[in-house]
Amino acid sequence: MQEVTKGPITFSELLALPGVIETVDLRSRFGFCAFHGGNLERLTDQIASEAAARSGSSFYGVMQPRGTRQHIPSAKVSPDESPKLKEFLEHCDVVVAIHGYGLKGRWIDLLVGGQNRDLARHVSWHLRREIPSYRVIDDLEAIPKRLRGVHPDNPANLPRHGGIQIELPPRVRGLTPMVFRWPGFDHHTHRFPHVLQLVEGLAAAADSWPIESNTPPVGA
Repeated sequence: MQEVTKGPITFSELLALPGVIETVDLRSRFGFCAFHGGNLERLTDQIASEAAARSGSSFYGVMQPRGTRQHIPSAKVSPDESPKLKEFLEHCDVVVAIHGYGLKGRWIDLLVGGQNRDLARHVSWHLRREIPSYRVIDDLEAIPKRLRGVHPDNPANLPRHGGIQIELPPRVRGLTPMVFRWPGFDHHTHRFPHVLQLVEGLAAAADSWPIESNTPPVGA
């Protein structure tokens, strides 16, 4: 498949491209999503779907095939252009959107943005516990403006109690050369340990979030 070279397109046009997969699994009212998945922000859809499956949460994903790399800004990913996304957002009380980014000097920074800051602190607490070798940044002022995820049209902020977006650097997704030098790790047969720890932290955060009251548990 040839890489798409057309200029900016709409979300509905992206969904109509050959090989693009859109999926939704409705479970609990806590949701994970990754609408820049597949060949665009690699492994984000797998991380979100695995965390959702492990915690019994709902999942929405858009996966682009090899040869396609179309970035639709989050604020342009509209439920008005996707019945599946609309169904997911109406079903969930809160949502965690998983993204990937790459910035020089931020190889170990997990950026936790979005409008629901109680949820941001709750998820950050679990990530720090499960994957302590990374910096989990939930202070919006310490996150680059374009990565804060606070736009009101961002799907992460559209559920009834809002949500958050987490920007993951390549290292924690197992996408840097260090993966091949990791002691005792065989990338042909196993997942990179940091990916497994990340999924565990996300799932634990979803499991322990009291969705009925929308308030974080004491101590988290």
